[in-house]
Amino acid sequence: MTATESTKRSSAPKMKLGRKIAACLGLLAVLGIAVIASLIFGARPVALGTLADSFTNFDDGVSDHVVVHSRIARTVGGIVVGAALGLSGAAMQGLTRNPLADSGILGLNAGAALAVVTGIAFFGMTSLTGTMIAAFLGAAVVMALVYVVASVGREGATPIKLALSGAALSVGFTAVTSAVLMVSTLALDEFRFWQIGTLAARGVETYLLVIPVVAVGALIVLGTARVSNAVAMGDDSATALGFRLGRARVLGSVGIVLLVGTATAVAGPIAFVGLMIPHAVRLLVGSDYRWLMPASLIAGPILLLVADTLGRVINPPGEIQVGVMCAILGAPLFIIMMRSGMKSVTL
Repeated sequence: MTATESTKRSSAPKMKLGRKIAACLGLLAVLGIAVIASLIFGARPVALGTLADSFTNFDDGVSDHVVVHSRIARTVGGIVVGAALGLSGAAMQGLTRNPLADSGILGLNAGAALAVVTGIAFFGMTSLTGTMIAAFLGAAVVMALVYVVASVGREGATPIKLALSGAALSVGFTAVTSAVLMVSTLALDEFRFWQIGTLAARGVETYLLVIPVVAVGALIVLGTARVSNAVAMGDDSATALGFRLGRARVLGSVGIVLLVGTATAVAGPIAFVGLMIPHAVRLLVGSDYRWLMPASLIAGPILLLVADTLGRVINPPGEIQVGVMCAILGAPLFIIMMRSGMKSVTL
């Protein structure tokens, strides 16, 4: 029996192909609705007809047209950042066999944030390129540290040790970040929007510029789907099936760092998306990572766009940043999923 055939016969519940396709198409439809809602709702709502007219017959003298186009950047940002976070969360949970794996819980956000703050405060790195390089390096270093710390002991890097190591390092890096911000006015000014995460701090050109990086990271991560299916049965079983887990995890880590580093560089440390989205999607398409990862890539932008839109309409003309809204929406939904469909999840 080949490795591919064996991973198809994993212990995960089987789900009919038609249902998986329907679920993915449904997610695409919901994403389309979320994009439209992001463009027409806010402190100043815009009629649906005006939305269409603003693209087919734009007139900068019409205020509603200007309002629509001002929301394009954060809508594109929600798609790019949401896709990166949703997919990276699914990859982390699959490759580490840890249902709590997330860029926030494993400390990647904190590491990227510290690297960016350090770059701004001590090296004057304020450009997007410099910010992205710093975020990549910070996320990569933390990912390596988490795995090294969790590997200490006879049991190796178990899911619970990975979560605890990530949480401990996250606290430490966050404390150092706060210390740097206290002594550097420049870093504080540049980094202020990162504290909770936002889609409003970048222009559409910035989000379009990072799409190729996200695409490369996504392709790398999607290529690890079969390995993640095998890892679900245990590292020993995956190795027995012929998978080279060390190489696969290193390759997957490169893709994850590209996704998380890019998302953090342009939008700040937005947590909870990578944690909740894979579990929510698992209820729709099952546990096969060949479907779970693409579905998470679609569902991530839905959560981020809905959170951002709600944050703008709750208390106009002010807004609640998307990082806060993701936590407000995600926490109760995650609790509901744990009580209903995730009772078998263990560490």
